[in-house]
Amino acid sequence: MLTAPALPGLTVVSHPLVQHKISLLRDQATPKKVFKELVDEIALLLAYEAMAHLALEPVEVNTPLEPTTGQRVAGKKLTLVPILRAGLGMVDGILKLVPSARVGHIGLYRDHDTLEPVDYYFKIPADSAERDFFLLDPMLATGGSAASAVTSLRRAGARRITFLCLVAAPDGVNRLHATHPDVAIFAAALDRELTSNGYILPGLGDAGDRLFGTR
Repeated sequence: MLTAPALPGLTVVSHPLVQHKISLLRDQATPKKVFKELVDEIALLLAYEAMAHLALEPVEVNTPLEPTTGQRVAGKKLTLVPILRAGLGMVDGILKLVPSARVGHIGLYRDHDTLEPVDYYFKIPADSAERDFFLLDPMLATGGSAASAVTSLRRAGARRITFLCLVAAPDGVNRLHATHPDVAIFAAALDRELTSNGYILPGLGDAGDRLFGTR
């Protein structure tokens, strides 16, 4: 279930299961193991909705009774690109949905003084112009890291990019859309605002710390 865009470029997945799970994810009492399981499940549900636009092509299939014509996703293998490190937490859930997907990586961190992204690693599969990319990061806060990651993918030749996050702030959505208006954004929740330090309110804390037990 999708809601009408609350902001340009944004689709909030309002399915009851997604909203139920995002509430559990926000709870500070949710333990690390359950937090990771919830991220997997929400990421899978987000990807299911975000992949509804994929092009299909006919394929001949032999059933146990007779040949028939079916449909398969056209083009090169889909590519998941988590923004390190927190984006890694979304990969396993989506791979359950699309086991054959390739996985690239973009390493970015946010400077705590300027709140601007600094990149340190980039690796994606070849033939990027022919692939559908799904950029993953649990939080879309200021939008700086997301916009920088999309720019890096563009520079490498990527044409079709979708951004998936668990929780988004209006500032981040607006910045990503203004910088890359053709990138669709899918989120489980659109939150109220950012703190002066760039944290999302009400948010769910630091997703990386909660995923990897480093808080």
